[in-house]
Amino acid sequence: MNRQPAVALIGATAVGKTALSLTAAEKLNAEIISVDSRQVYRYMDVGTDKVSASLRREIPHHLIDIADPDEKFTVSDFAEKSSQAVARIYARKKIPIFVGGTPFYYNALFHAALNEDLPYDSEIRGKYEALANSQGAELLHMRLAEVDPQTAQRLHKNDVQRVTRALEIYELTGRTPSQVYSEGAKKDYGFNVLYIGLSRSREELFRRIEIRLEQEYSSGLPEEVEWLMKNGFDDRYTPLKGLAYKELIDYHRGKIKLDEALEISISRTKAFCRRQQTWFKKFEPAIWFDMSESSHEEEIIETINNHIHKEAAS
Repeated sequence: MNRQPAVALIGATAVGKTALSLTAAEKLNAEIISVDSRQVYRYMDVGTDKVSASLRREIPHHLIDIADPDEKFTVSDFAEKSSQAVARIYARKKIPIFVGGTPFYYNALFHAALNEDLPYDSEIRGKYEALANSQGAELLHMRLAEVDPQTAQRLHKNDVQRVTRALEIYELTGRTPSQVYSEGAKKDYGFNVLYIGLSRSREELFRRIEIRLEQEYSSGLPEEVEWLMKNGFDDRYTPLKGLAYKELIDYHRGKIKLDEALEISISRTKAFCRRQQTWFKKFEPAIWFDMSESSHEEEIIETINNHIHKEAAS
């Protein structure tokens, strides 16, 4: 199989992927494919740190604002739509650059990971979420460990969303998630990917997270969440259970104060950042750049250009 060249900018949240991608896209005549599981949703702009509409008119972006928050958007949807976007970008004689921090999207597209659509059932999911709320996340995790120790070991006991999903899959299919992922259908999209990894010290990342969230809270995020709730989008839907949104839903329901919501948002985002750093360390082939030392802008752009054109010519 002749493999299409692909380049992806990876790294933890707040590391600087977006700013670098815009510069690279402008200099390389490229278009950007967002690899972010929340930016696919409309109306969630401030809290997902989307590039502005005006910038998207200058540099085309794909896989942004293509579903409503109450729609299911699966990993297989991402893989299919981004693969189609790449074909269109190359047909226009431009370069695709993948940018984002959702590891399982990358795995599905570039590493023939499982990307089949698995069934959903809101009643089953609600049952397990209610169990976690009433008896604790640890009990839910213990239940998963009884049926699927391998998946339970991979998931943190407080990750109620993914533990619930694992139990939901088991109840609906009769197969444990570890069985599904080892036996399931996999598709090779035929890419030869080079990861450009961006890193900073954890202390610096944490400072950047604090600054970003403070700016988002003062730049309309509470109002954005209020609008979503008024229009029927709340934490019944997975996207609104995510970072910053769930805390602000609780704030608007009078459960916590605004400064408490901000504090929780910062804490949850830092924990997510730590997990991202662990996940992305396993990605290969990758060339890593420490953004604390320098922007590495010219070197990164040259690396992207060389990979795309070298592979295209081979």
